[in-house]
Amino acid sequence: MLQLPRPNPEQLFHTPTIFGLAVSKDETRIAVATNFSGRYDAWGMDLDCPFPYRLTNEGQVPHAMHFDPQGRYVLVAFDHDGDENAQLYLIPPRGGEKHPLRTHEGRRFMFCTTSKDGNRIYYSSDKDNPTYLCGYVFDLESGEERTLYEGEDGPTVLVAVSDDESSWVTATAFANTYQIAHLHRAGERVSLTPDPGTPHIVDSVEFAGHLVVFATDYQADELYLASFDPQTGSFQRIWAPEKGSVTHVAVHKESQTAYVAVMRGVIDELYRVDLRTGSAEKLSAPCEVMGQVKVGDSGRLYLLGASDNEPGNVWMLDLDGTWRPLTRVRPMGFSPDDLVQADVVHFPSFDGLTLEALLFRPKSEVANGYTIIWPHGGPQAAERKGFRKLFQYWLLHGYQVFAPNFRGSTGYGSRFMKMVERDWGEGPRKDMIASIEWLLAQGLADRDKLFLVGGSYGGYMTLLLHGRHADYFRACVDIFGPSNLITFAQSVPDFWKPIMKQWLGDPNDPADRERLIKDSPITYLDGMTKPMLVIQGANDPRVVKAESDQIVQALREKGRDVEYIVFEDEGHGFMKLENEIEAYRRTVAFLDRHRQASAP
Repeated sequence: MLQLPRPNPEQLFHTPTIFGLAVSKDETRIAVATNFSGRYDAWGMDLDCPFPYRLTNEGQVPHAMHFDPQGRYVLVAFDHDGDENAQLYLIPPRGGEKHPLRTHEGRRFMFCTTSKDGNRIYYSSDKDNPTYLCGYVFDLESGEERTLYEGEDGPTVLVAVSDDESSWVTATAFANTYQIAHLHRAGERVSLTPDPGTPHIVDSVEFAGHLVVFATDYQADELYLASFDPQTGSFQRIWAPEKGSVTHVAVHKESQTAYVAVMRGVIDELYRVDLRTGSAEKLSAPCEVMGQVKVGDSGRLYLLGASDNEPGNVWMLDLDGTWRPLTRVRPMGFSPDDLVQADVVHFPSFDGLTLEALLFRPKSEVANGYTIIWPHGGPQAAERKGFRKLFQYWLLHGYQVFAPNFRGSTGYGSRFMKMVERDWGEGPRKDMIASIEWLLAQGLADRDKLFLVGGSYGGYMTLLLHGRHADYFRACVDIFGPSNLITFAQSVPDFWKPIMKQWLGDPNDPADRERLIKDSPITYLDGMTKPMLVIQGANDPRVVKAESDQIVQALREKGRDVEYIVFEDEGHGFMKLENEIEAYRRTVAFLDRHRQASAP
């Protein structure tokens, strides 16, 4: 009888990731930012024959994509090997060699939009003002660049331009929970919300005729849909979900309708809102987590999203109300039933605060009895029911994965999100310990069979938990995590620095400096007694390589067991397939080695 081999877990990493979407003006084509070939590029698809074709052959991450309304070009922004310094290029409408549009070595360009005729490009950049940024418009016909504004108060990004180009909106950040927006019109600048001096968020800004529509938590704990009328200077609350925060807004101007994604903890919901009446209709959605929502002139909706056991894909909501898949990304060799859906669990933390977490349990036939504790990155982010190749890879190797959303995570209101600000190492750390203790008390894991793995802020938390609570873990894996909050605050990108005082603290303030030292993993070297694997991208602009270098050197000087892997052509994450496979293959080998070493 013919028996074929079981699929290799590493096949999961060959599942393409789609993380960017653009729709042509006539809605006959889409472009996606994806790694179909193992390297990221821009790919196109004609909707009457949806088979992808290359638009670029750069092997780099497209940070933005936009179709010329007249069909003469496609605008694409690329960085280089993860440095996040996106440069703007034009390529022929059917793809090909890129032509520089706006480039500047060591600086980045943040694309906003084009004019209705595609002849003018709107963007922000740190090329002239590395800390606060400036906004620009570039004329393709004359080749002239004009400055629209100069950032002054905080990092300021151009986020929307009116159809007649008489007005534009900028967003200024003072913290991740304090981001205000201003309308620029006829030489004047006016806030979209009544009191910009009160900390709140304005996000997902779009023009809807003469109105400006956006999401905000002004005088609320969750983001709701609001508008600003430039003619009357009035702010209006349009619609608020019963629970959850508005995260994506896509406006169909002709019908005065907004499609709105709402984050409710680990899942998203989709609504259609009438901007005139504020009435809302909940729509079915083909996925649990939504990455992008766009609406065409036709009224068709385009959605990029994923679920925990199904990869990210693009769908179109047609005018008859039916969903049509435009892409069909599938894991090679695996069906959704072969993969694991997460259990959503809730429990009290050390101070009674309710936490939510995802628990992924491996299939019984492969389960090895060990659990990976995963503190997520951000920290003002969350682990959600989206597709995680890494988690499914670990599950296929028999490991259970437990991912708590500690205080500071998104999806639980602004007050919850603010709890991590200026407190990176106390409340969230205690949440993680309370989460582990709950898991153990429920009999869902064994105390002597825990591993700790995290990336970015999760890498920081991994280092801190290792230094202060090593007895919980058999071994730890830190993936580009800050090790010293003093040096981390000093090494972040220039336009991050104005928000660091509120987000993390000020190393030049004696009281803050004392707390930053107390919360720095490198303070607890003596407690880091378990084997450790450290992974770092050499080009990481957020958590620079020196953060990993110093912790590895310090531990090695103490004779500790530390394995260190540096990827010379990566930044803050893995954008090249061969590096991703190598990193996580070695992670599993590291865990297996220390699991097997504990066996009787």
